Amino acid sequence: MGTSTNPPARGRPRLRALLTAIGAAMLPVIVMAVAGGPAGAAVPPTPSGWSLVWSDDFNGASGSLPSSANWIIDTGHGYPGGPGNWGTGEIQNYTSSPSNLSLDGSGNLRITPIGSGQNWTSARIETRRADFKPAAGRVLRIEGRIQMPNVTGNAALGYWPAFWALGAPYRGNYWNWPATGEFDIMENVNGINAVWGVLHCGVNPGGPCNETSGLGANRPCPGSTCQSAFHTYRFEWDTAVTPNQLRWYVDGQQFHSVSQSQLDAGTWANMTSHAGYFILLNVAMGGAFPNALGGSTPTAATVSGRPMVVDYVAVWQSGTGTTNPPTTPTPTTSPPPGGGFDARSTIQAESNSAQSGTGVETTSDSGGGQNVSQIGNGDWLRYDRVNFGTSAATQFKARVASGAAGGVSGLVQVRLDSPSAAPIGDFAVGNTGGWQSWRTIPANIAGVTGTHTVYITFSSGQPADFVNLNWFTFGN
Repeated sequence: MGTSTNPPARGRPRLRALLTAIGAAMLPVIVMAVAGGPAGAAVPPTPSGWSLVWSDDFNGASGSLPSSANWIIDTGHGYPGGPGNWGTGEIQNYTSSPSNLSLDGSGNLRITPIGSGQNWTSARIETRRADFKPAAGRVLRIEGRIQMPNVTGNAALGYWPAFWALGAPYRGNYWNWPATGEFDIMENVNGINAVWGVLHCGVNPGGPCNETSGLGANRPCPGSTCQSAFHTYRFEWDTAVTPNQLRWYVDGQQFHSVSQSQLDAGTWANMTSHAGYFILLNVAMGGAFPNALGGSTPTAATVSGRPMVVDYVAVWQSGTGTTNPPTTPTPTTSPPPGGGFDARSTIQAESNSAQSGTGVETTSDSGGGQNVSQIGNGDWLRYDRVNFGTSAATQFKARVASGAAGGVSGLVQVRLDSPSAAPIGDFAVGNTGGWQSWRTIPANIAGVTGTHTVYITFSSGQPADFVNLNWFTFGN
């Protein structure tokens, strides 16, 4: 974003693309699929050959906030130290009030704008995890089932619901957009029956992603309108093909794609080589995008209180790098019931199924979130249903930090199915320069296939804590 006086965080005024795209959005289409199922439907079963990386089904008591373990609630008119009005000119004040943000008790999240004239409140949340990216040769799928605010015409002017993702390095910087990448999985404005999918990258203005417009496409929702019914919005990041590809879908129907070959190597690397992405859900009011299509918004005719309703958000990763869509993947060893962990994904240490002797704390490592801390001799972390697939994993890699005193060190060990089983691999770690001075250390392990309970155990000749753990992964 450089020193722009209005550096957008997302959703730029796409005047060149949108004035023609809006016409396309109104064209009739023959549809092959219609989103169905109850409003509070569960996260779909994980397809064979895929593994569930993360999900939220938004189950909870009516009026309660979404899980604080999964989500950060953004408030105000911008990130501290970042661009005002979230960089897009939107006018609402984001709050954590249940009137703007709450579960409905039936398995849905509701984000509800409330106000009139130029005074509005609404809500915006983002995942604590900021490491969503595919392993080499895999496909990452980010999906949500959403009903846009059920309002159209003049009453909808200024409404701007979105389901999207930002590159992890944006968190805490707020001035490096669009270089770190942005995937707009679903955007909509002014109650138009259309979904927009957009990639933002490179530099602003101009650059390979034509900022501030981005590389985008749009289409009407299949069957029922976007506003009157739930639809499933999906984004795929495919590293199983060369060149890599990004794809956008609504109700399983692809409507947009961007190939790695469309961008220069530096631009692609800047948006794909960092720790990954975090996911966002919000409903803005006013700003560059709705104003580009509806004049100055919101207006006196804009009605209050129409929520975006979110049934679930889920992230899957293919197990084999298949290029088939997730509805018909190439079969491999199926992940266990309940999802578990994909051994080749980045497994956050704090996502353990059980632990002994450890704590958690906020991390300063790239991507943010939390790390496991207070780790010493005899402590352990357990991860249930870790799926290694049919290709043997032979390497373990972990992100660790240590501020231990001189002479204090220990082993980080991997054991299968029992905390007392013989380690299949380990590495030693001592002081790395501080408890938030992170480094990634690899270790060879005995080849592992199938599904196992994984124990990360810690052994030291001293009683003092000797290591912090942020994440780990397995590979070949």
